[in-house]
Amino acid sequence: MITRLLSAALVAGFLASVVATGLQLALTSPLILQAETYEGEGAHAALAPSPDAPFASLIVPAHAHSHGDGGHDHGKPDEWQPAPGLQRMAFTGLATLVGGVGYALLLAAVMLALRREPTPQSGLVVGVAGFLAVALAPAIGLPPELPGMGAAPLVLRQSWWLMTVIATGLGLYLIAVRRVPLTILGGLVLIVAPHLAGAPQSIDTVSSQVPPAAAAQFAARSLAIGFVFWAVIGLAYGWAWGLFGRTAGARAHA
Repeated sequence: MITRLLSAALVAGFLASVVATGLQLALTSPLILQAETYEGEGAHAALAPSPDAPFASLIVPAHAHSHGDGGHDHGKPDEWQPAPGLQRMAFTGLATLVGGVGYALLLAAVMLALRREPTPQSGLVVGVAGFLAVALAPAIGLPPELPGMGAAPLVLRQSWWLMTVIATGLGLYLIAVRRVPLTILGGLVLIVAPHLAGAPQSIDTVSSQVPPAAAAQFAARSLAIGFVFWAVIGLAYGWAWGLFGRTAGARAHA
């Protein structure tokens, strides 16, 4: 069973990452390239897109954001980053693949804990719930951001994101699985609580040169890609589970 679970998760993560990477290259990467041109002169100006390397800035450099940490430290060398062009695109695809497999394993663990037989239909339901908990709910307080936009310190954002994911996941479980008035009320409280507490926000609201329209478009496209990503994970996991089950059954009867 464990082998079947891992195999199905690997297939689902791979398929979802391929779809998501293609959508990122087509929909969000051009906006990232555009935003990097607003980050300033010098090192950042070298990241502007060129006809020879249209996706050269696909991965945001590690040193490009230092919001809340006192700015850039020019006394230290920049952290390593992939070279422009194909290497940068490859590392973006690799990062998406790792995330896809990880989230597919998480989806598999949830379905196992809920004792739900994995099918494309049940996988899609759990996948949509994963999107709501991991992507949509945190985006209400911390929407996806382009390079050069103001942001609170990373540790605060990560902590709030994790709290929101856990609270939303538990809330959805209480509402959709338990389905009694008390648990539904408790689930609603859990879902709303992180937003009542408030997401950490940057105090710098004027220095960003990124056009608001580009920022809004990036956030919307990122969430749309996130929905497709989670939907493909759920559908592919249910399909792969059945496929490996039929394969194992055929071998047993051979």
